[in-house]
Amino acid sequence: MFIDKYKTLTLNTPDGRAIRVRLTVNPRAKKLILRLDQKRGEAVAVAPSERKLKEAVEFAKAKLDWIARHLDAQPTPIALKDGALIPLRGRMCRLSLEGTGRTASLIEGDPQILSLPGAPETLPARALRALKKMAKSDLTEAVTRHAERLQVKPARISVKDTRSRWGSCSHQRNLSFSWRLVLAEPFVLDYVAAHEVAHILEMNHSRAFWETVEQTYPDWRRARDWLKTNGPSLHAIGGGGA
Repeated sequence: MFIDKYKTLTLNTPDGRAIRVRLTVNPRAKKLILRLDQKRGEAVAVAPSERKLKEAVEFAKAKLDWIARHLDAQPTPIALKDGALIPLRGRMCRLSLEGTGRTASLIEGDPQILSLPGAPETLPARALRALKKMAKSDLTEAVTRHAERLQVKPARISVKDTRSRWGSCSHQRNLSFSWRLVLAEPFVLDYVAAHEVAHILEMNHSRAFWETVEQTYPDWRRARDWLKTNGPSLHAIGGGGA
């Protein structure tokens, strides 16, 4: 076992494999948490305070088999590069440098083509900007619809590269979402928008909260199950150098 200055713990499995575990502190955490970071290919042990970091180390050591097994089961990262095939709004889409002009454009077909003319070395950043822009547009439309149904007014909508949450709602009514929702089938993005809008009325996951979600999105269970099953595949998009 070795911990470097960046609070990264290295554990060795019985077969000699080195597993990295990043140690971090989150005061909002009520207990020790262990999660996987698909993009970095490592586990993250979260402690609620600095003094609990030693307990986080022991927690990670005790869960080493779980960490190794789940890292092995993670989908292969897909880089945002020329020719890459990724899902977009639930349909396959090919990223391409071909096209005219200087702006990204989506061309219908099977698969769809996201045209990103320009320098190959800047394609990952430009692809990410285009996907975030589409995500922001789709989420704004969905949030507006659900907010009207529930008669609430969100303050701000933002799109980020979040790992542990698909969406969040602050006490100031600011809504934040993962851009990767635009990769999923539209009903999934719609559900997450409804979920966060419902939090404006109920900042919890009580029965009252789920009843509020059901008012505006009755089929929420199907979408929630879809994310549980397919979420890791969405997080694999944009890995491997993007």
